Amino acid sequence: MTTLHKPMRTTAHSSAASYARRRKLLRGLRAVSVYAALTMMSFIFLLPLAWMMLTAIKTPQEAMLFPPTIIPQTPRLDNFIKAWNYPGMQFTRWTLNTLWISLTVVTGVVLTSSLCAYGFARIRFPGRGFWFAATLASVMLPPQVTLIPLYILFYRIGWLNTFNPLIIPAWFGGGALNIFLLRQFFMGIPAELEDAAYMDGANRLQIWYRIFLPLSMPALLTVGIFTFQATWNDFYAPLIYLTGRDNYTLALGINLFNSQFGSEIQYMMAIAFLMTIPMIIVFFVAQRYFVQGITLTGINR
Repeated sequence: MTTLHKPMRTTAHSSAASYARRRKLLRGLRAVSVYAALTMMSFIFLLPLAWMMLTAIKTPQEAMLFPPTIIPQTPRLDNFIKAWNYPGMQFTRWTLNTLWISLTVVTGVVLTSSLCAYGFARIRFPGRGFWFAATLASVMLPPQVTLIPLYILFYRIGWLNTFNPLIIPAWFGGGALNIFLLRQFFMGIPAELEDAAYMDGANRLQIWYRIFLPLSMPALLTVGIFTFQATWNDFYAPLIYLTGRDNYTLALGINLFNSQFGSEIQYMMAIAFLMTIPMIIVFFVAQRYFVQGITLTGINR
């Protein structure tokens, strides 16, 4: 009997090992195909950035060649310095203007939108559903509809050619979409944490600041990142409200440079590449804290 069962066990063992090898091979092929597809997609998305960077270090003659060259024959890294200090341009001042506007807008949006979202999520007051629906309905209102009334308002109070029209509105609610996003996140926070804070003598503002904001770091970072990106790249609002060159943002400055010196392609690409660097830095830095915030939030909740 022992001699009869031994070949059967050997055959079953070899069949199981063969099946395990096939499964491992299939998982490896699947992983390779996924990484290959992701690499191809990354290449497609990074191609414009690489083309802009390579064009920025070309000579004027090489930048105008057709068909264009990919790798510069004589790279000129000083194009970035020359473009930044181009006569008649104030890119340093415009960068500081844009940075100041972006940071103050992000601060206002994160604070006020989270405060409004906390009210809609946790405070019961008459007409709460109606006012929340009205807030969401404001998303369907095109900005062109309110352009003329807002322009007249800012003109009457003397805010034209200042940063006030770009900054102050962000401190009144922070936007319906941001309120909706944070409100949905706040509703997932356990009510027991709020009840325990009440028993310890905390008021509404203390609960919002000490409990809801720390636990909502992923959502707050998401709102902050998108707000910073939209404000940094905004061209429409500064074009309407800013007239003096000293108050220009980077978007207006690049448009001015393009209108006057559009033939300087290598300098144009250099300035455009420098303008994208803060976005790249914000993405990589915020991505780390975003993942960390998700982990900590999962533990706390």
